[in-house]
Parts: sequence; C-alpha cells; structure tokens
Amino acid sequence: MKFKTQLLKKIDSLIGRPAVYLSKVVRPRKSKLFSESGLTTLEPEKCNILKILVIRPGGIGDAVLLFPALKVLKDKYPDSQIDILVEKRNHGVFECCDYIDNIILYDNKPVESLSHIFREKYEIVIDTEQWHRLTSVISYLTRSPIRLGFNTNDRSKLFTHKVDYSHEDYEVRSFLNLISGLTKKKYDFNPNGAFISVDKDKSPQLVREIKEYSKRWDKIVGIFSGATVIERTWGVENFSKVAHKLLERRIGIVIVGGKNELQDSEKIENSVESNKILNLTAKTSLYETALVISNLDLFLSADTGLMHIAYGVGTPTVSLFGAGIQKKWGPKGKNNIMINKYLPCSPCTKFGYTPTCKIQVKCLKDIDCNEVVNAIENLI
Repeated sequence: MKFKTQLLKKIDSLIGRPAVYLSKVVRPRKSKLFSESGLTTLEPEKCNILKILVIRPGGIGDAVLLFPALKVLKDKYPDSQIDILVEKRNHGVFECCDYIDNIILYDNKPVESLSHIFREKYEIVIDTEQWHRLTSVISYLTRSPIRLGFNTNDRSKLFTHKVDYSHEDYEVRSFLNLISGLTKKKYDFNPNGAFISVDKDKSPQLVREIKEYSKRWDKIVGIFSGATVIERTWGVENFSKVAHKLLERRIGIVIVGGKNELQDSEKIENSVESNKILNLTAKTSLYETALVISNLDLFLSADTGLMHIAYGVGTPTVSLFGAGIQKKWGPKGKNNIMINKYLPCSPCTKFGYTPTCKIQVKCLKDIDCNEVVNAIENLI
C-alpha cells in the first residue's frame, strides 16, 4: 500500500503539470441549471436533484475530516446523488458515511472506474485534493459545468470555482470552505461533537469481546503504534512502557492496527504479563476498527488516520505531534490532548510530503512516557 501511494505521487509529479494543460482541449458541458458563477434561479425546483461527484484521494485522516463537509452537502441537496471517488486505502472510512450514495475506487480498476464517471454526466464535481494535479484533470474531464477545488497551484486552471487553502486552518474547516465556495454560505463545526456513526449491530461478536475485556478494568485505552512514515513513529518501546504503566493503574489496553503493525503489536503485548492486553491487530476491517475505537474510553497514537477516526466517533484522544502540522490536523475540542515539543524544525510535513529527518525524529523522541500517561489520566 505504501509503495502504491509513493508511485501515485511520483506519477503525479511527472505528468501532472502537462496533463493540466493538455486536458484543456476538452470542452465542459453546459447546463441550464448553472452559470459560471454557480446555481441559477432558472429552475430552482430542480436544483436539489443533482448528480454530484466528490473526489477524495489520500489517506484515512483526510477522508475522516471530510465528513462534516459531506453532511453539509447532503443537507443542501438532500435529493441529489452524491458519489465519491476514492483510493483503496481510504474507502473503508466511507462505509461509515450516510451522506454518499456510491463509492468508486479509481486505483482498483482505473479504466473501468474512470470510464464510469466520465459517462455519468455530473452537474457538480468537488475535488478535495489539496495539491496534486491529476485529480483536477479528472474533474475537468468529467466535463461537469461546475468544478470546485483548492487554489494551490496551476491545478486551479481547471476549476470554475477556486477556494483558497491555508495551512493555518483546521482541515475540517478547509473542506467546509469548499462547500462555501459553491453555496456562498459559511458553515459551523462543533469541535466537541462526534461526526461519524458506526453500527454496533454489524459486528456483535466483536463488541461482546470488547465488553467482556472491559469488565476486568476500570477503563480501557486503545493504542496504535504505527504511522505512514518513520518520522511520525514514537517507537514500540515507548508504547510498551505506557502500556505497562497503564495496566498498573487498572487501565486495560486494546491494540489495533493492520498487517504492518503486527510485529510491533506483538512486542507490546509480550512486554507485559500474558492475557493482560487485547490485541486486535490485523483482525478487523477499517470499519470494525472504527467500531472498536468507539467502544474505548480513550485512544493513544501519533498523528495518524486512526487518531482522526477516534476523534470522529467521539472517543477522547491523546496524540503525539512533531512532523505534522498541529493547527491543521490536531483534534479539536475539550476531550483531546496533543503533546508537541515544538522544535524549531517542526512541523516539517507539507502537502503530504515529510522530508527525511536528520536528527532521528527528536521531536517525538523527546516526548516522555510519564507525560503521556499523565495526559491519559487527566482525560479519563
């Protein structure tokens, strides 16, 4: 999965810019419902019945933080068909979403998927990608009369509606700004409310397993030790120390993650007495992982997609920041604590790119285990 992501970024960097200019030979469709400035009042009774395509490549975090904007879009056009074009690595998030009708994977069967969306005749296409260009090309080639996207580089030449993007804005706000670019209205976001719902009836046996485990403890905390890049990794030794300290305080540990985290999860599990930890690593789908997290008292991880899921389902979080931009990606609200050493070189990630660290990820290594345990105790 990581290799595929790097490959897609490489392809975009090589052909993205020429593709932007070459795609201009195609002429967008015209519609009686729209002018270049947006919805017309010609046939207002039809303005709710639209075909809308939302493009959301990238990882889990971006997908999760798009939910409030999707809700606003559905509220605005309740009778519309809203489809979403996604990657295999983030599509599971949208199984939790009640605001979309169809999930289309462009990296599963790309020719078939792209042919489908080009035939669908969408009236509105919203490209939520922040930097890469190929998604803007896809939005243009749909020939949709209304195309919205971020005004971050020459990709903006392919949009009818351009929205400014700031690294100072929380990403939920950035996505809501896209919808504002269409409707000309501002939208509020409640930082203390859950915005993702999971159906506990979907996996009753999994829920029972968590409930049985929780009976042995005063509280239960979830741990995810992974990260997309090494510069966001706190280290299995640190997570193991935290797990040991929490168990001593009668706080149970549930470990989640995918196949990439199997080895680290086993090390954490084996660092304490047998059967003290519930290890669900690589045993749950992304939807089931969200379900697990929704049953926890708190979730601990670095700046990761699962951290955003925890925030989305309303589970308190303690998150560790260094390379990532805390203002843009840190969970808001009173039930979330972010630990950040604010080194002069951090944050260093920009538009999804994190440079190789020359000082051994000091921004995370300087975070002490006792500081993390104290933060967890303060919240639960």
